[in-house]
Amino acid sequence: MRELNQRAVLERLRRKGPATRPQIAADTGLSKPTVGQALLDLEQHGLVRTAGRTISGPGRSAVVYEVNPAAGHVLGIDIGRGLVRVAVADLSGTVVARFDERNKARSAGALMRSVRSSAEAAVAQAGLRFGDIVATVVGTPGVPDHRSATLRRAPNLPGWERKGLLNELSSVLGTELVVENDANLTAIGEHEAGAARGVDVFVCATVGTGIGMGIVVDGALFRGAHGAAGEIGYLPYGWPPPSSPPREGMLESAAAAHSVVEMASARGLSVRTAKEVFRLAREGDARALSAVEEEAARLAFMIASVAAVIDPALVVLGGGIGKNVDLLAEPLERALAHATPLRPKIVPGELGEDAALTGAIATALRTARDVVFVRRGQVL
Repeated sequence: MRELNQRAVLERLRRKGPATRPQIAADTGLSKPTVGQALLDLEQHGLVRTAGRTISGPGRSAVVYEVNPAAGHVLGIDIGRGLVRVAVADLSGTVVARFDERNKARSAGALMRSVRSSAEAAVAQAGLRFGDIVATVVGTPGVPDHRSATLRRAPNLPGWERKGLLNELSSVLGTELVVENDANLTAIGEHEAGAARGVDVFVCATVGTGIGMGIVVDGALFRGAHGAAGEIGYLPYGWPPPSSPPREGMLESAAAAHSVVEMASARGLSVRTAKEVFRLAREGDARALSAVEEEAARLAFMIASVAAVIDPALVVLGGGIGKNVDLLAEPLERALAHATPLRPKIVPGELGEDAALTGAIATALRTARDVVFVRRGQVL
């Protein structure tokens, strides 16, 4: 019972912020003496701390308590094709150190070393030792298969699909490690602190070098039976002839960044990146606008397909392509009007390139809080 009371007090302080003993008692339904004992225990274990005093009306001032954010730290890592992003956060979720490094690795081993060195740099920047990190979450392209310790469907990172890779990551980054699909973490990030706050059924599509989707149902991430829910890049987009390569005719081949360049090139534009196409479209180039409209039609196919199965309240678009909602919105709406009566609200992500990293930190905190209390002789 004593431990349950501590749990209730901590949860109240986390959820609503600093409070006095009477406020905590009123919010939890516990008696003031019970709250006082729980606060004493938690303060002795370094899990809460005093945050000053306050006067609420006539009478003596009251001590204000808050969760001690320095009781533990977590590490969030986002491994992308072009960049490795690392952040250290305290138990309140405040980022205390950040380190980004270009991903120049051409092999799994080189990428592993780069991730470790970036993590060490961020931890040192925070004034911590690597052993001080309570939990680490890594976001990466691909679907983790824990039975074979392998990442599947990560073709954009050389060697990243080799057998045993997850075990190698654990040996490099520590045993308290979770590896999660980056699109899933992007959805968690947008749910935690972005465009999907307060929305219980939504999807978050990342459209860039590849295409992925995080799915949240009833407020929780939906992974599917084999962890592959949201691998919408494999949606058939026109059936390929038998002689076509395996990925031809799939949505990723039709709507990812390279396809935007191909559509613009077919219209006579000399461009090398999708970013250039969208820049020219903003400047009013008719050929670029035509390519953007075709891209929107292909993305409308994706949204119509997902809406028919999941019925999301919201579709959050992110990634290098998806963030251009200002240009895509109107042609998307026109294409959807012809494709389906199901019309979820479509919004841009609010967190940009930090969405997956935000999701990694949020996920790590869920584990870290329990680990910290166990290590300090408490059960949360």
